[in-house]
Amino acid sequence: MLRFQRGDIGAFAQLVQRHKTPLYNFVLRYVHSSSVAEDLLQDVLLKVVQRSSEFKHEARFSTWVYTIARNLCIDHFRKVSVRHHDSLDDAPEGARSRDPGLGGDVERVAQSRELRDHIVAAVEALPDDQREVFLLREIANLPFKEIAVITDTPENTVKSRMRYALERLQSALRTHEEDASP
Repeated sequence: MLRFQRGDIGAFAQLVQRHKTPLYNFVLRYVHSSSVAEDLLQDVLLKVVQRSSEFKHEARFSTWVYTIARNLCIDHFRKVSVRHHDSLDDAPEGARSRDPGLGGDVERVAQSRELRDHIVAAVEALPDDQREVFLLREIANLPFKEIAVITDTPENTVKSRMRYALERLQSALRTHEEDASP
């Protein structure tokens, strides 16, 4: 970031290359729409360029950029909550592409998808503060100290939220296993 602030455009390309995929994954898990996640990722990168002079090297770049991403996701939900209809950009549920050549054990694939869907639903069902910490920790792979800075929350509170999230997810998986067993 220091090189980019000094005018090295190639340094920005390196920042994008290094952080694009984890940022996209974080935003996608937050908003649950690939088209919205792509748009928000572009907004994050644009904000990095626009606000590059504001970045102080007191914190890590990842802390700063995930704070931007989180705030844009929150802003997105505020805008969507005002709008009372689905976005025309979102594909209908049945219109998603399917892989016709699954091959292998179809039952295992179906169980795998069912488990994945159950896990996604369990994560989505977490309270917002717990889901946010879980996503920042597990998807963005950030340390608790950075998550505390991003969310403006004491580090011990962040750790508690993660513990509660993991307990809820374990309970949801136990329930799924009990329901799935013959």
